[in-house]
Amino acid sequence: MRPSSIRKIYRTMADTENVARGHKANLANPHTSEESKERSRQVLEELEGGEVGMEEPRTFQRSSMEKDPKNVARGLKAAVSNPHVSEEAKERDRQRLQELEEE
Repeated sequence: MRPSSIRKIYRTMADTENVARGHKANLANPHTSEESKERSRQVLEELEGGEVGMEEPRTFQRSSMEKDPKNVARGLKAAVSNPHVSEEAKERDRQRLQELEEE
């Protein structure tokens, strides 16, 4: 498969993000071959339009506008009820949750 055809295969941003995550995991996995890691670097470079090193591959970042507000609210509610989250973080999440509910 030619690198220029990689983008044509993955039709949605979610598909592309999942592929990128898999290749980034491959780069971090000490049990994969160097040949496999080189292929992952090539795919990531094509997907992200730049050079990718083993240390810190670039990540895809979704804007908050693309996130499902119901999922965001669920995550905030989970954080507020999690005993391992600091009170400071819980208060910040309560405020964000209130802002979401007002929208």
